[in-house]
Amino acid sequence: MSNSSLVPERQLVFSPGLAATIGLEESILLQHLQALFEHRQAQERDNYAWLSVERDYLLTTLPFWNAVDLHRITRSLVDKGVMLMESPPLHSSEKLVFALNEPVRAHQPAPPPEPEPAPTRRGAALLPVHWSPSEDLLQLMALNHNIPRQFSLDQLEDFIFYWRERGETSHAWENKFRQHVTNNWRRKQQTGASEFQVRQPMALDNHWRPSMDAMEIMERGGISRDFIEQAVPEFILYWRERGAAPKELNSKFIQHIRIQWARYSSSLEHSTEPKRIVDHWQPSDDVYDILRMSHIDLDFARSLLPEFIVYWKDSNQTHTSWNSKFLQHAKYHWAKRHQLQQTENSHGGQQGSHSTGRTRDRSLEDDLNDTSWAS
Repeated sequence: MSNSSLVPERQLVFSPGLAATIGLEESILLQHLQALFEHRQAQERDNYAWLSVERDYLLTTLPFWNAVDLHRITRSLVDKGVMLMESPPLHSSEKLVFALNEPVRAHQPAPPPEPEPAPTRRGAALLPVHWSPSEDLLQLMALNHNIPRQFSLDQLEDFIFYWRERGETSHAWENKFRQHVTNNWRRKQQTGASEFQVRQPMALDNHWRPSMDAMEIMERGGISRDFIEQAVPEFILYWRERGAAPKELNSKFIQHIRIQWARYSSSLEHSTEPKRIVDHWQPSDDVYDILRMSHIDLDFARSLLPEFIVYWKDSNQTHTSWNSKFLQHAKYHWAKRHQLQQTENSHGGQQGSHSTGRTRDRSLEDDLNDTSWAS
């Protein structure tokens, strides 16, 4: 109730049709925010009208909600593509900076391309190599669109590759990712049944290699041939475990390698002074990001650390980047373990087979002297 009996509270109105489409709470808040444009000065950026409103003002004019409610409803509007938001969550921020998802000049022809100015627009940024969607977004897509969490994560590699290749900036990468995932999900729903009936899974064996054209494209991009070769077993293992290889196998491999190479390059230590490994050395977080992108089990990689440190301490050698050495070490042993598993599976547990790849058929001396991973 208003403090003054002579000045009644302003009534809140909402559209029943809009409420049926996006939800009752979302409809009330959206139309309340839309009304603010009538008496507040908006700022135009990226062809959207941006407005800043104080959290206390919203709590006063909408007293039936608290800050947590406002955060939940604004996030729902953003995830549904109705609103763009630039500010931190309302339960921890004093202001809401938002724009309705309606371009200011929707019907004007696009101007001719111009070179981008050197300074990046405030709030907009390139998509980071390590970007990932929030857990809230993944859960909301699962709740609102019935999109499985794993399906959303499977789209991440293509999404990062596409937008980094374009070199564009954005205020709302989560909104773009939501649109990317929902479009792919609808396309899968429309064509999934017929593809399941007609398309047969493509066989992918351990002898697969990228085509010469694919190798030339990657090497022309400055990617080391050794790095490419080391990534092939991981790539094969990943798609074999999924049950079917993608249709555009070489294109997928190029995308996979480019993202891995970007992360690998950013993780290398650029010190020009070689140094010995220390007792309690640990790989950087970037190393684990690369291993995760390579679909290498992180617990498996961590189990290799003691052996790695002992070997290099005993060898007394110096290197400029222990991160890169550990990456080689982990990839070597992961591929080796996969080859041993494949060998054992091919024998089907039969007695009397004499594969030299199995651990029980090799001597302890062979295992202790196998330091090919250190080269």
